[in-house]
Amino acid sequence: MPNITMTLEKDLVQKVRKVAAERHTTLTALVRQHLQTVAAREDSRKRRAASRLRASFTRLGRDMGPRTWKREELHAR
Repeated sequence: MPNITMTLEKDLVQKVRKVAAERHTTLTALVRQHLQTVAAREDSRKRRAASRLRASFTRLGRDMGPRTWKREELHAR
């Protein structure tokens, strides 16, 4: 597992360590849990957006029929 280094204000670290102790965990575990939550929300947001996009394609899509032309014909001069 990779390590990261963060620079935080001393009073913030003290407050969060106190919260961690009250929850019987560590500062590292709290940060890890928060980052996992952020990543899960982002994954969920992307899945919802893709689902809405697929639904809009289905709802708004039109059958244009078979292609009866060739690219070269469109660009012939």
